[in-house]
Amino acid sequence: MIKLKILDGHADNPGDLSWDEFSKLAEVTVYDRTEQNQVVSRIGDAQAAFINKVIITDEILSQLPALRYIGVCATGYNVVDIEACKKRGIIVTNIPSYSTNAVAQHVFSFITYFTNHVALHNQSVHNGDWITSPDFVYWKEPLTELAGKTLGIFGYGNIGSKVAQIATAFGMNVICHTRTQKPGMPESVSREELFSRSDFLSLHAPLTEQTKNMINKDSLSLMKKSAFLINTARGGFVVEQDLADCLKSGGIAGYAADVILNEPMNKDCPLLGCPNCVLTPHIAWAPKETRQRLLDIALENFKAWISGNPINVVS
Repeated sequence: MIKLKILDGHADNPGDLSWDEFSKLAEVTVYDRTEQNQVVSRIGDAQAAFINKVIITDEILSQLPALRYIGVCATGYNVVDIEACKKRGIIVTNIPSYSTNAVAQHVFSFITYFTNHVALHNQSVHNGDWITSPDFVYWKEPLTELAGKTLGIFGYGNIGSKVAQIATAFGMNVICHTRTQKPGMPESVSREELFSRSDFLSLHAPLTEQTKNMINKDSLSLMKKSAFLINTARGGFVVEQDLADCLKSGGIAGYAADVILNEPMNKDCPLLGCPNCVLTPHIAWAPKETRQRLLDIALENFKAWISGNPINVVS
């Protein structure tokens, strides 16, 4: 029977989902977390392994002659040396388009955080401020309508297009910057125009040499002082010290992100404690329904590989 080792299962399934369907296909061992120095010993003589953020290098692969399949339980697969896998005939699959709805929803939780300040006003009411208010209404920060505001989208794939759909429902004007033009897209503009025109700018492109460190002092200087930047894509887009300096000087109105450069966060991260900076711990993809969809696709990927007709192959 095929041996399947799941190396960092806790992120995808901390106990509220089931691995039982996988156990019908293979002898399964689940590890909640795996340190890099444990990868070789834990995979051992298994033919298949599932990973999320565990890194698989050429050196590691050279010590795992039985390994024939790596299932990446995420959309991004930069944690695997794909060329080394091709050289060894190891199939690598990923999970495309499973988190579109959840990530787009998270984008708007950030946007409405800045426009409606629900958390701030809820705390104020519970602190007794409404009881002592001389008026029936008060607000502690300016409130903003989204209708008529411009949302810029950098990268117009599945998530970017979903964000545009939601923005349109709010009555926002949508512009985008993307490498690939598609029918029915919003107005497509240059990168510079995207930065300068957006009231809200949301990042949805892959991390490449062209997008790495693209949020820096130069690009931030193009933005309106009243603009907000939203990042649910990759922490590597951002030069964190430049962004921290910008926030402290009021160069933009706010930044919200579900990703940072080093995860988990280092205690010296420049964004920690910055004004008007909202950070969540990489949870945009993590609703239960979304993670169940991920496991369902991972199962179909695994079944297809076993049958000799692999799908969602990236190697």
